[in-house]
Amino acid sequence: MSQHRKEEAPNTPVVDRRLGLDRRDRADGRNTPLERRRGPGRRRSDFLRSAEEGEMTTEQYLFLRAIEAFKTANNKTFPSWTDVLEVIRRLGYRKTQSSEIELGGRAEDWTERADAPAQVDITRGMDEAA
Repeated sequence: MSQHRKEEAPNTPVVDRRLGLDRRDRADGRNTPLERRRGPGRRRSDFLRSAEEGEMTTEQYLFLRAIEAFKTANNKTFPSWTDVLEVIRRLGYRKTQSSEIELGGRAEDWTERADAPAQVDITRGMDEAA
C-alpha cells in the first residue's frame, strides 16, 4: 500500500452515488426548467424528439444555417455565447415576454418591443457568407 495517500479534510461531505443521492438535486427539492435529465414519467416534446432524431423544423434549420454562415464569415470554429446571441438577434428574435425560468441571483428579467433594433455590430461580416 502506498504511503503517499491523499488525506481528505475531516469534515468534507462525501456523497455515495450508490445511495441514489444526486449532487445536482437542489437543497429545496425543486427542479429547475433548465434540467436536461427528464426523470421518470417525463416525455420529450415533439420539438426535442424530432431534433434528436435528425428531423429539423424550419426554425431549427434556419438557425443552424445562420450559425454556419456566421462561423464562415468570421473564420470561427467555435462561436462564443455572445456570438450566438448576435446571430439570434440578427435572425429577428427579440425578448418580448417575461422569462419562463427563474435564474435567481442578480439576473434581472426585461422585455423589449417586437420591432426593437438588433443592437449588434453590423460591421462584422456575416452577410457576405449568406
